[in-house]
Amino acid sequence: MVLEVATLQVRQGQADAFERAFAQAQSLIAGMAGYQGHELQRCIEDDHQYVLLVRWNTLQDHTVGFRQSAQYQEWRALLHHFYDPFPTVLHYTVCEPKPL
Repeated sequence: MVLEVATLQVRQGQADAFERAFAQAQSLIAGMAGYQGHELQRCIEDDHQYVLLVRWNTLQDHTVGFRQSAQYQEWRALLHHFYDPFPTVLHYTVCEPKPL
């Protein structure tokens, strides 16, 4: 499993509109091959800062399967104009404990 972590800074005054657009956009990502689940969390200290966590089967399910799809173009149209600056997106995998 791969965890996509996107740090989203939404333009001032646009948080409610962003959340409404995200509610519409989330079905686009949920229908993609390799998608396992997601959650959007809003920062307590800065109510225009969010983190999007998406679980994928593989890195390619996100970077190729989703980002090169027609659904991504719809996702982009719905959400990308809310961000300033553009989000940082990184991918993580579970670390296995190392023996002592």
